[in-house]
Amino acid sequence: MYNITKTFTLCYGHRLYKDPGKCGHLHGHTGRAEITLSGNALDNLGMLKNFDALKESIGQWIDQNLDHHMLLNKSDPLAKILNEAGEKLYLLDSNPTAENLAQIIFNNAKKSGLPVKSVTFWESPTANAIYSE
Repeated sequence: MYNITKTFTLCYGHRLYKDPGKCGHLHGHTGRAEITLSGNALDNLGMLKNFDALKESIGQWIDQNLDHHMLLNKSDPLAKILNEAGEKLYLLDSNPTAENLAQIIFNNAKKSGLPVKSVTFWESPTANAIYSE
């Protein structure tokens, strides 16, 4: 079994709607998504997947949907205000936690046909969440 991991860095703002602590306020992070692919066979160049192809698929999705966006629960009343102000938003059915972001990136990598094994989402240098099936 072969495993490869590609890391993508993104900047984003968010808040955890209805969280009584400090994360209930708008704030930002420089996050990191580590996407691990797995497979039994290599291609004719000796690769499980070309890292450039990862950049062009899931890396591009991250850039277009999450990087420099405000990530909010779609129930958050700030979503409407920020949308009307022309801000870039990515709305989730739940709070934009590291756990949920790992799952969203995993699902989009899988949707794009990648043999994704897991996604580790680092919200800070000391805190991460891992999603796998």
